[in-house]
Amino acid sequence: MKKEIRKIVLTGDRPTGLLHLGHYVGSLKNRVELQDEYECYFIIADYQVLTDQLQKTQEIKNNIKEIVLDYLSVGIDPKKSTIFVQSQIPEIAELYLIFSMLVTFARVKRNPTVKEEIKSSGIKKPSLGFISYPVSQAADILCVRANYVPVGKDQLPHIELTREIAKTFNQLFKEVFPIPEPILGKTPILPGLDGQKMSKSRGNAIYLKDDKKTVEKKVMKTITDPQKIHLGDKGHPEICNIYKYYQAFFPEKTEEVKKMCQSGKLSCVECKKQLAKILNEFLDPFREKRKEFEKKPKLVEEILEKGRKNTQKRVKETSEMVKEAMRMRYENL
Repeated sequence: MKKEIRKIVLTGDRPTGLLHLGHYVGSLKNRVELQDEYECYFIIADYQVLTDQLQKTQEIKNNIKEIVLDYLSVGIDPKKSTIFVQSQIPEIAELYLIFSMLVTFARVKRNPTVKEEIKSSGIKKPSLGFISYPVSQAADILCVRANYVPVGKDQLPHIELTREIAKTFNQLFKEVFPIPEPILGKTPILPGLDGQKMSKSRGNAIYLKDDKKTVEKKVMKTITDPQKIHLGDKGHPEICNIYKYYQAFFPEKTEEVKKMCQSGKLSCVECKKQLAKILNEFLDPFREKRKEFEKKPKLVEEILEKGRKNTQKRVKETSEMVKEAMRMRYENL
């Protein structure tokens, strides 16, 4: 009986710190579901840390370990999916070089996400690597010849550039690459504790690893409806960060919370306490799994080595296809 060929999905994270609730609702939850239907590759893109955090290379190794533990805790299964580190697959850098010849500098600079990230980073003189990192992402995606890429809306310009690069290569040389399609998450961006986008760099995140007391402390500091000061004041849940958490994690409670808030019967303090309680109940299974995985000191290393071997096999095939298409195989000089 012929083995079914599954479509390939690639997505991943930069190892810049712990993963948080925003990552879970925006991507991790979706990844757990996708791994049962697709052949999934999850890349830990360590080279991309260098684009804006060149002075923090000493933190990358530990961050890689923490990300793998976060993956395992939420249900990403290394028996179903491949987890690998970008720098351990040298052919990706080779593809990045080739792809950089297929796109103009002006085209990369027009990317609205790159413009926004340069602005938000505060870097006045961004490196060439910073500006061209969407080309690096294209190499990450196309090295395994991915069919689908789960992303947030802010990453869509990167996927469009990847599609352009794949089409250009196929037209110039030979059809090697599929034209990858984005898979958008079902949940909108989760706000951080300060109302801005939840981000590791902004320090406004609730991490998957946070203990109960930390979650309670963070939730109690969260900005709510500025017009609701006293119990009895009518609230406006549509502008409240806490309500957005109910929408993302506990939609079955949103109507009840909305009515109580709008009527003035639910104080912001009580609402926060209630949210902290149910968030901790939600995170408890993840924390328990993480503790079990932490007891196995060699586990992360073994998972990444298996992932490196699996990915290397696929990427070497891609590299050979690319060189053959470009007539750059020189074995018989």
